[in-house]
Amino acid sequence: MSAPLIVPDASVLLKWVLPSDDEPNADNALLLRTAILDSTVHAIIPALWLYEVGNTVARRFPEHAPAWLSALMKFSIEEVPPSKPWLTKTLELVKRHDVTLYDAAYHSLAIVHGGCFVTADTRHVTKTLSSGSVAALNDWQPPQQSAPRGKQKRPGKPQ
Repeated sequence: MSAPLIVPDASVLLKWVLPSDDEPNADNALLLRTAILDSTVHAIIPALWLYEVGNTVARRFPEHAPAWLSALMKFSIEEVPPSKPWLTKTLELVKRHDVTLYDAAYHSLAIVHGGCFVTADTRHVTKTLSSGSVAALNDWQPPQQSAPRGKQKRPGKPQ
């Protein structure tokens, strides 16, 4: 069984490096990062992530920009190049839900590749829920590990 596919956006990636005191749901963002590093989930992102994250980091924390952006790049999350199906879905989401092309770029990547777009932008989630493949970071949970055979967990009962 392959790992679930996740598309984290810039709002999630930023929480991996920004001071957690200032970042709501940083704990969930770090859980997602751990799930990616442990290969519990597989992540893909559009190449624009670096420009979005870089813009925020360079403007708000210029003294940390080189280190933080380098650290994020070292995660080597798979960058998926643009494609015709992706572009078509991106433009459809922009028109249908009145969202930015940037947000739609991540969301459509999840739709086209059969994954889930995870974002801290709850307004985007609310606007686009009917298109599917989207989850708010504060609602996202790592996949449950299967119980070993012979030791099935019972709901509500401690092991």
